[in-house]
Amino acid sequence: MVLPADGAQPPGGTMPRRADIVAWASRPFLGNPTWAWCAAALAALLAFAVLLLARRLLVRRAGAPAGTAPALANLFVRTHPLFLLAVSVFLASLLLRLGPAGETLRRVLTAVALVQSGVWGNVLIRVVLVRWSERRGESGIVPPTLAIAGVLARIAVWTVVLLLALDNLGVRITALLAGVGIGGIAVALALQNILGDVFASVSILLDRPFEVGDFLVTGDVLGTVERIGLKTTRIRSLSGEQVVVANADLLASRIRNFKRMSERRVVFSVGITYGTPPERVEEVPAILRGIVERAAPGRLRFDRAHFQKFGDFALVYEVVYHVLSPDYNAYMDIQQAINLGVYREFAEKRIEFAYPTQTIVLAGAAAGARGN
Repeated sequence: MVLPADGAQPPGGTMPRRADIVAWASRPFLGNPTWAWCAAALAALLAFAVLLLARRLLVRRAGAPAGTAPALANLFVRTHPLFLLAVSVFLASLLLRLGPAGETLRRVLTAVALVQSGVWGNVLIRVVLVRWSERRGESGIVPPTLAIAGVLARIAVWTVVLLLALDNLGVRITALLAGVGIGGIAVALALQNILGDVFASVSILLDRPFEVGDFLVTGDVLGTVERIGLKTTRIRSLSGEQVVVANADLLASRIRNFKRMSERRVVFSVGITYGTPPERVEEVPAILRGIVERAAPGRLRFDRAHFQKFGDFALVYEVVYHVLSPDYNAYMDIQQAINLGVYREFAEKRIEFAYPTQTIVLAGAAAGARGN
């Protein structure tokens, strides 16, 4: 477009003179010329459009099979356009000299950024919980206790965001923090037992000493874990009733987890009578070894069989073997086969089992025997 020379009127008298445009562009407004405000507005619009386009492309790329991790995809999706606008305004403000107004603008933009950070924190907490559940084989379903832990984490995130936002806006939060601290101590003292169980449940989820379905023995309780709650763990005992144990008490005791046993070590003893001939006494360890090895080939590993000691009424043999399965029923089937084998083999070889016996010597009878 060619502007007319100074003093010349454009056709129709509607086109402004060049001097008027220059004067308008140079007119100061809030400490900056008008052209600087126009350039800043144009830069803000351009940056906002670029950020929106980048967000759309990143979300689309994150949804592809070979794209970015799903966690980043959730972050892109939950990035609010208002935050992108705030970033654009901040970039555009760098082109201007705003003075005290710039400090106010910075505070407002910082508050928007803090809120967006809280939203991202929520997304990351959710992603962590879902992935934790998937690793535990729960198909992405967050268990109740883990969900409660997520709620506590979100409360902590938004508390930090609120305190930072108040500090950014010039509010003195020292007294507020002191009041919150005193109130927190009072609440913690009043709810120390409940909080102890809550933290114990989080410890169980993180350390995983046992899981639902494991068979536990702790104190006088033995049974299968049915549910791990926020405050208690429910165990179904062998006799059928449900035993409810506080999580803190459970972690404070020794726990024997039979579900995680890779194999079972078995020790049993056999006693024979003192009248057994020495050569038979010497053969018994080999007999016991053969019985154990034939009981369940491939399902057990023989360890040893020894003439252990002279008992009160029997010659005692100790046998050790390993069942290559943690299943209790498999162990009992094998032990039953061994017991039947021992009973049958000893009967064939005329080896007598010992049983408790006592010999009582009467004093009068003994004196009469000496007199004869």
